[in-house]
Amino acid sequence: MNDALVELAACQVVKDRERRVPLTLAAPAKLTLSFEVLGVRGDGFHEIRAQIVTINLADELTFEAGCGLQVVDEVVGGFGLRDVPAGDANLVANALDMVGGKVGVRLVKHVPSGAGLGGGSADAAAVLRWDGYRSASVAARLGADVPFCLRGGSAKVTGIGETVRPAPFEERHFVLLLLPFGLRTANVYAAWDRLPDSQRHAAKNDPRPPNDLEQAAIKLEPKLALWHEIFAKAAGVEPRLAGSGSTLFIEGTRKSLKLDGRDYLVLKGAHAPLVEVSTLPAFGLSA
Repeated sequence: MNDALVELAACQVVKDRERRVPLTLAAPAKLTLSFEVLGVRGDGFHEIRAQIVTINLADELTFEAGCGLQVVDEVVGGFGLRDVPAGDANLVANALDMVGGKVGVRLVKHVPSGAGLGGGSADAAAVLRWDGYRSASVAARLGADVPFCLRGGSAKVTGIGETVRPAPFEERHFVLLLLPFGLRTANVYAAWDRLPDSQRHAAKNDPRPPNDLEQAAIKLEPKLALWHEIFAKAAGVEPRLAGSGSTLFIEGTRKSLKLDGRDYLVLKGAHAPLVEVSTLPAFGLSA
């Protein structure tokens, strides 16, 4: 584990000195089970249709007296701090600014950045929950994934990600392969825009739930295809890319996939942790 602390944000303005601190909240990751790109809007954003669930891989945010944001990397493999943005690009700092809170935040990362698991959005949503915000429209001002992360559970998501329609909760289990590199969502969408129409959508004869971004992600980072092959060989099942990547996942448990006793897969000396997760119900917040 890498215990380095990274200072990422300055103090925020005071809104309410009565808030209870210290207080620790979980910020669970999301797993995108299916993802379809329906088209591109006039403003350049992509219309999507997705099925998303909350999983029990979670960051932890502790709200304390003081100011500033510290990040601790406890991601398996030490991937938590890669590409974590600072300043105005940091979603936690932006969420604190939105709620007007002067508070110290200690963020312990278990969800890697650039993994397609919505770690930054989940962290921002935890700030909104701490402040009592329940509005999806407020959450959407921070990012398209934040409305889902504010509510959690299982949902069908449309628009650019801001329209969340709750679905019944089902307990499900998955094994994630956390790759030793991240992908920026904007870059994957740009790669999708460059694909010919014949490669923009998942094959209709593919039995797996669709992910229209998978081919674009592989074009952007060809090593994804090699990790996909290794994971499929180890588990005996074809994995799917989580959202824009870089995480690959298969439904099942370590035992059912015959991965017991395997903590990592290895490609040319690079290690990718295997992490078993399960779904979580919603936080009970209305969308």
